[in-house]
Amino acid sequence: MGIGFLGPDFSNEAAWDGPVAGVDEVGRGPLAGPVLAAAAILDPTRLPKELIGGLRDSKKLSAAKREAFATALWAAQGSGVWAVVAAASVREIDTYNILGATHIAMLRALDRLPLRPVAALIDGNRAPKGLRLPYRCLVGGDDRSLSIAAASILAKVMRDRLMTGLARRYPAYGWEKNAGYPVAVHRAALQAEGATPHHRRSFAPVRDLFKSL
Repeated sequence: MGIGFLGPDFSNEAAWDGPVAGVDEVGRGPLAGPVLAAAAILDPTRLPKELIGGLRDSKKLSAAKREAFATALWAAQGSGVWAVVAAASVREIDTYNILGATHIAMLRALDRLPLRPVAALIDGNRAPKGLRLPYRCLVGGDDRSLSIAAASILAKVMRDRLMTGLARRYPAYGWEKNAGYPVAVHRAALQAEGATPHHRRSFAPVRDLFKSL
């Protein structure tokens, strides 16, 4: 019988002597809105046990669970948790492409951490250019590292809140439900209403709309 999934832990962080930041992003696929990245440092000796037992890839948690964990993480800020969420704008996405903008957001989050990390764990297989820290890339890192899992949750919750706020100004696109991803409702509204200032003009469905004008 195989061993069941145990969830992320601190084994990757333990490779360094000192605080290690987990870094993750959200928002690479949407047609609208910024891309966000979070950097999180967790102190395993001070982190509430309910966080250690529950943190995991944000996509595997319900919206209510994500909100609860994000609230608990922010409540522990400076006392077991040091975390920052940073963004790269739609203009930066259109200028530098989505990968470049994602890396900009990651570097901003790391640079703004109130506690200086000795190393970074990056979710995925590519680290940002210009990263001046020792690092390790972890594919599926939000299921392997508690620090990355925390970053995943914080970035997801903050971006969902941001897109819900924008949805109040642009209700036709359903961003409060789809967060700007290219679902049918969003695509239909894009055709009917046109693009907003928050749409990524370098992304094909938006770019093609302008070509047809």
